[in-house]
Amino acid sequence: KKKGLIVIEDAKRNDIGNTAKAYSRGHIGSSIIEDDIELPVFDVDAITVNPYLGSDGIIPFLEDVKNRRKGIFILVKTSNPSSKELQDLVLKEKNITLYEHIAEQVNIWGKETIGIEGYSSVGAVVGATYPADARILRKIMPRSIFLVPGYGAQGGTGADAVACFNSDGLGAVISASRSINYPHARDSDISEDKFKTLVQSAVNKMNDDINGALVSAGANWL
Repeated sequence: KKKGLIVIEDAKRNDIGNTAKAYSRGHIGSSIIEDDIELPVFDVDAITVNPYLGSDGIIPFLEDVKNRRKGIFILVKTSNPSSKELQDLVLKEKNITLYEHIAEQVNIWGKETIGIEGYSSVGAVVGATYPADARILRKIMPRSIFLVPGYGAQGGTGADAVACFNSDGLGAVISASRSINYPHARDSDISEDKFKTLVQSAVNKMNDDINGALVSAGANWL
């Protein structure tokens, strides 16, 4: 935050009632510290939230999103292989997958927080490892920013991540962890300068891969 960057906390919070309120206040709102003293604690810009307790686990966060100009990213289709065990289940009454139903709920939860650029403060976590599913979800949630895990070490590529963007090349934040944090393959003998060089090289490679894939797909923002 001192560098002027947006900070997204991948906390995957999930609870209801007063506990959900406390989580929201502690991470994106403000908490009563002592007597009448109320201050921000973690004060991140956005946080990931698990929706599988229903709206009771989301509404407390929405209040802080609206009042404090923060954001949340709701888990919709995660990048891990076993996500299909639950998220791909088909709901008989609607004949759609559970992740599609969650996406529809994201639209409902985010309809009151559409900004001047046309995007909601309620985003969605959608893995780069499932590009076909991402294409479906992008059509359902055109106004949500996608937080996209799974790039790099998990196997997702720039070509895979393209499905998470809108046609103008906007609307997605691609997350890479291990491929950026450990470009040295955990070599404990590496120097600090060499580590910095490898990290910068990994970041440049990622940017070139994603931007190149967007250009190839016809995105017109570059």
